[in-house]
Amino acid sequence: MAAALTVFCGVLLFAALIVLRGFTLARTRGSVPCRLRENSRAWRSGVARYADGEVHWIPLIGVRLKPRHAIARRGLVVSERREIEGGLYAIDCAGVSLAMSADAMTGFLAWLESAPPSAYLDA
Repeated sequence: MAAALTVFCGVLLFAALIVLRGFTLARTRGSVPCRLRENSRAWRSGVARYADGEVHWIPLIGVRLKPRHAIARRGLVVSERREIEGGLYAIDCAGVSLAMSADAMTGFLAWLESAPPSAYLDA
């Protein structure tokens, strides 16, 4: 009985840490809620952050704090924009699709367009 209680408490603590991680990621300054889809798979919820000329995407559910995807601004081209369910807008770029709110998409496109002119030159 004591072993089962210990395991239950351990699982509960682990779940609480995962929820706290997701809450912290979502509330971090400079982060926006963003869904990601690769190769026509299902949408996965996460957080996008802008850092050093890249967009880092970190899944909401998980253990790792490192980004799962890093999309460089250099040479990035948005091939399509469309509205999807729930008032979100999807953009296709760099082999992935990102879905975000209208405000977050405006910020993403402004970030993309604000690159210095040399960012698009191959050195």
